Amino acid sequence: MSTVTKTTEKHVDIWKLTMIAMLSAIAFVLMFLEFSVPIMPPFIKMDLSDLPALLGAFAMGPVSGVMICLIKNLMHLFLSSTGGVGELSNFILGACFVLPAGLIYRNWKKKKSAVLGAMAGAFLMALVSIVSNYYIVYPFYYSFMAKDAILTAYQAILPGVDSILECLIVFNTPFTLVKGLISVGITVLIYKQISPFLKGTYRNQ
Repeated sequence: MSTVTKTTEKHVDIWKLTMIAMLSAIAFVLMFLEFSVPIMPPFIKMDLSDLPALLGAFAMGPVSGVMICLIKNLMHLFLSSTGGVGELSNFILGACFVLPAGLIYRNWKKKKSAVLGAMAGAFLMALVSIVSNYYIVYPFYYSFMAKDAILTAYQAILPGVDSILECLIVFNTPFTLVKGLISVGITVLIYKQISPFLKGTYRNQ
């Protein structure tokens, strides 16, 4: 391998690490820009912190996308109010979202493949959120908010639900899916414009 090739690969690696760090920082900031959704209980918030990870997965591969999910949650641990439980769940769901998207796009680099991969990731994230919330997140919440109080908050919106599991299926799963699809939509709109910067190829244009 020539010295020029080694130097080029080193520059690519440095640029990739820089982009991962930058996208992780943006994702970390976006975790704080959360907002309530009228049809959801007040303790459930919407944020777009998975968006940078999805962009990273498309531009640099699925492993980079998962790394961004991991780094943003490790950073958030220092400010955690859930003892790491929320961050663990956020990482699991984020990885479920970006990994399929990145894998599919890496093997079929077409816009249609990117959209289908990201949508598949959004659906997987929504399904896994049922398990994650039921067995990881909500048991933690029960330590400072009674299970019946949480159920009552859901029933104030839809009186017909009668169990936490049903609430997660009726409310949280569609919410998580929509959250993912919003990131997919934004990615479709902006990825072509910013991908040369994320990949570092703009310098060769």
